[in-house]
Amino acid sequence: MLNKLEDHEIEEVLKSQLIGRIGCHAQNTTYVVPISYAYDGKYIYGHTHEGLKIKMMRENPDVCFEVDVMENMANWKSVICWGRYEELTDNEERKIGIQKLLDRVLPIISSETVHIVSNWPFPPNDLNKVEGIIYRVHLTEKTGRFEKSAGTSYHAF
Repeated sequence: MLNKLEDHEIEEVLKSQLIGRIGCHAQNTTYVVPISYAYDGKYIYGHTHEGLKIKMMRENPDVCFEVDVMENMANWKSVICWGRYEELTDNEERKIGIQKLLDRVLPIISSETVHIVSNWPFPPNDLNKVEGIIYRVHLTEKTGRFEKSAGTSYHAF
């Protein structure tokens, strides 16, 4: 059975995951890349360094974000959101974004790109010393779908 997710189910998917895909478009090129993120009910927060994704989002801040949960090919949930990229340069807003990223519950074995501080899981005393770009996407629209095969339950959800 294929169907739409309710608003509260969309929120559950966004809050439960750590990896999503951000899509940006500039100069006739579309770029989709996985990111680690934190979600607070209004914004997707991310941390990165200078590169194509940032260059494109600075040029065109309208982005798309996608996240999914897969139990198997017949039992899944997918959420697609649209929003606007905002680079956090104000010290207080930047600290808020960093804290949201630090507050995520990460698996013990995780990539260096998910660790926004060099001595993870221990944050520095001064969050302004975190290197890189902290950004957020203000979500303006969300939609979600799911598929559930007959006779199964969602163990992974």
